[in-house]
Amino acid sequence: MAELDAPARTELPADLAECDRVLMSIGPKIKVLKAIGWPAEMEEQFLAAWQRGAPELPVPPVPARALENEMAALEALMRRIDRGHPIGHWLFKTAWSYAVAARMLTHAGTPEFTRCSTMLYGRPDFQYRSQDVTNVDSAREMLAITDELVGNRNLPPVPCDIPADEFAQRLRERIGPFFSHDQVDVVLDPALSSKATAGSKGINLRATALFSERDLEQLTQHEAFIHTLTLLNGKHQPQLRSLGLGSPRTTRTQEGLATFSEIITGAIDIARLRRVALRVVMVKQALDGADFIEVFRGFLDAGQSDVESYRSASRVFRGGDVRGGICFTKDGAYLEGVMAVHLFIRKVLQDGRGDMLGMLFAGRVTTADVITLAPYRDSGLIAPSVYLPPWAKDPQRVLSIMAFSAATQRLRLDRFELQNFVDFEDQVIAESGVGA
Repeated sequence: MAELDAPARTELPADLAECDRVLMSIGPKIKVLKAIGWPAEMEEQFLAAWQRGAPELPVPPVPARALENEMAALEALMRRIDRGHPIGHWLFKTAWSYAVAARMLTHAGTPEFTRCSTMLYGRPDFQYRSQDVTNVDSAREMLAITDELVGNRNLPPVPCDIPADEFAQRLRERIGPFFSHDQVDVVLDPALSSKATAGSKGINLRATALFSERDLEQLTQHEAFIHTLTLLNGKHQPQLRSLGLGSPRTTRTQEGLATFSEIITGAIDIARLRRVALRVVMVKQALDGADFIEVFRGFLDAGQSDVESYRSASRVFRGGDVRGGICFTKDGAYLEGVMAVHLFIRKVLQDGRGDMLGMLFAGRVTTADVITLAPYRDSGLIAPSVYLPPWAKDPQRVLSIMAFSAATQRLRLDRFELQNFVDFEDQVIAESGVGA
């Protein structure tokens, strides 16, 4: 673990340091999820009408749009940043990210909202030039693979029977010793729409929720050891302080890294993996014109409860138009992000650049940022991460898991039955000529 007071060997140029300070003063004012969140009472109203057999489209509140001052300040900042300097270009991209987010919020409910959302979080039907499939193709394939593995059998339900106050105490005990240089609280919030959210000061849990044993490890790996960890590492940076900002452009990498953390530690389960893939498919349907009720039904038909289905559908339509065609595409970023992070980690380890792995945690960054900013870690301008997830401290372990996973992809489950194991042994004995 790095010392907090380790001196940097090089200094950030004064003009860029000033731009960094300005960005730190503007960015935190643009709170995307808070601006487009739906009030909790809408869930009860919708589900009551659904259960009566007379569902109605929700009527979410119109997000506040008073961001003109922030947009003007960001545009002025972008004009003054020296983009010829790699760190200047990084600062520009971060400022651009906030400017697009502000524009998105000021155009909630319109096609411009979705256009800005796709710039920040991507589209399920986008295809990279180096790849043959889209994000939604991968999501459908993942659903098909899990269907094949599970078959027609229903997965046994995971009991959610741990009250929020008891769960919060267990989570405190789990993460408290890890964040040895910081006070990270676990706070109960009765108005929280998500089951959990994370920031640099702590993790919020919905006070009315019940949690499972699996939630403890999943939230530890995803929320604490990635989201909170990267924010704290960024805040501990002595010079480039905006590494501690959760700018919207980092969402794909951040959520991908958090989901990868669940996978690499075995914290994820097949139901959650299906949930991540299903959200991509539902975002695509909403973009194609499906309304809130149709998307809600899609989640319901996939096996989610009515409460889960409402919450999943509301994530897609927050800030958009419940009649369809205009939606929030962030939920498509999880699967795309985890695949990009998997590819990135595999490539840097294959190329013998395991030293770059730690840069993923130095603050809120994208995979591209790791490449751009790596020289400044080497020079000391960017400090090493104060905290690293336990799995990231041993690249050889990560590489071995990924290598095994890649090798087994060639095996075909559809070409044999369990009886083949018995038949193979009997065939070897029959063909051996021994004891005949």
